[in-house]
Amino acid sequence: MTNASKLYQFINCKILRNHRIVKEDIWVRDGKIVNPERIFYDEKISADVKIDCKGLLLAPGFIELQINGGYGYDFSFIENTEAGIELVSKKLLEHGVIAYCPTVGVLMGQPFLVHMWRVLLSIKKRKVPILPTAFWIIKMAYLNWKGCMELKKRNVIVSLGHSTADLLEGEEALEAGASLITHLFNAMLPFHHRDPGLVGLLASDKITQEKKIFFGIIPDGIHTHPAALRIAYRVHPDGLIMVTDAISAAGLNEGQHKIGQLDIEIRDNKAFIAGTNTLCGSIATMSECVRNFMKATGCSPEYALESASLHPAQALGIEDQKGTLNFGADADFIMLDETFEIVSTWISGQLVYNRTTDL
Repeated sequence: MTNASKLYQFINCKILRNHRIVKEDIWVRDGKIVNPERIFYDEKISADVKIDCKGLLLAPGFIELQINGGYGYDFSFIENTEAGIELVSKKLLEHGVIAYCPTVGVLMGQPFLVHMWRVLLSIKKRKVPILPTAFWIIKMAYLNWKGCMELKKRNVIVSLGHSTADLLEGEEALEAGASLITHLFNAMLPFHHRDPGLVGLLASDKITQEKKIFFGIIPDGIHTHPAALRIAYRVHPDGLIMVTDAISAAGLNEGQHKIGQLDIEIRDNKAFIAGTNTLCGSIATMSECVRNFMKATGCSPEYALESASLHPAQALGIEDQKGTLNFGADADFIMLDETFEIVSTWISGQLVYNRTTDL
């Protein structure tokens, strides 16, 4: 029997499944979560390997939709791209990220800036999630939204952001196939009672089950005020997706660093342009964002964890494979302690990061 076809049973654990935390074992074979009823009643076999989780919580691994770089690498620069992707991929495992979308920024003058992801899937290579490139579309969707509709036909996720668009324009984009808002509140018109702008899409009567809107939000404790997090959460909880929007300085030690042509200083867990008090971007991790969001909103752990796993998977249409611990899904999950710190990360049921030596 090959190692890949062995049957693994994760025991003594709590799991997040279907919006609830329950005490239940997880069974894994060939990188997938399997239904134990088939094991018991059809195959009548026992596990080849039992792994004692020691009471830890198992949750779907995080999916990061917007990250610009980390550990000194910026995905917008072509220098050392492969090395940067490799290092960031390994390091993100420490923070529970099992799949992510490297984001490349382009400045534009048009009223809408749309970004696109190719299909996001964990491609396993040496137990490191190497993913397809993400990039900003340089050409905007036309004002009559024919461009947006064409992108939708090609299974491209169209996101609205960095925009002065009003609510009506946002609703037209939604009708044409846009389904995501890039980091809500950032670089868009502030809310106004007569025209709430893109923020108003969260409560638009144009939202239906067929035309659902998701939105990224950055709960790093800096970009978005706790009150704004609470508003977004209470108005449209089903569409909320946590993103870090982390820059290349993420993961670096306190002190000064030169990244490209920019001198950056990290102090008090914030990144500044060196010698100033000007913030230059987020350096938060996804696990930090989950804890920040719970503290700011008072939401349940189940909701916070799913906002970083199930919701992004739903936005990309891959919820049958990622963001869930349902039977048949990829066995990509994390183990967390009682403080919601990452203890270990698993890809296809294989241990790829371990904070301790117990497992």
